[in-house]
Amino acid sequence: MGAENVHILDGGLRAWTEAGLPTESGPAHRAPASFHAKLNHEAVKNLAQLKVKLSTNQKQILDARSAARFNGTAPEPRPNLSSGHMPGATSIPFTELVEDGRLKPTDKLRELFAAKKIDLHQPITTTCGSGVTAAVIALGLELAGAKEVSLYDGSWAEYAQQPDAIIEKD
Repeated sequence: MGAENVHILDGGLRAWTEAGLPTESGPAHRAPASFHAKLNHEAVKNLAQLKVKLSTNQKQILDARSAARFNGTAPEPRPNLSSGHMPGATSIPFTELVEDGRLKPTDKLRELFAAKKIDLHQPITTTCGSGVTAAVIALGLELAGAKEVSLYDGSWAEYAQQPDAIIEKD
């Protein structure tokens, strides 16, 4: 969304402690700091941009929600929100990119995307329930070599509430 110099701890706290790195408990005291980000409009899509993407034949929309929510066989966690998926979207639950608490190696990520018939050389938009786990797919795509990745921030929570939303179920 415009933040630069971002670091990710692959494996989380478990990986940190297994590496023997220091931890502390109690309140953290940090000097005040300023954070300034400039929104990268190429990396984040809004509803209007998503609708344009849905109306074209060159769409690659990857949905990070569980397969059951994507297929419409499990309910959404938000009340009164239908499960299902956007027309032409591909289900790639974010958990498929993880192995033993870490992102899979790059070659396995490429294999996963290839098995789902994702063209890493074409534009790709990621989505999920609320825009959070879609970032896992976006990161996996970047590591796999995709060049043009964006995230639909409104995700299913916004899309499925639209009166004109086309919701497919398998």
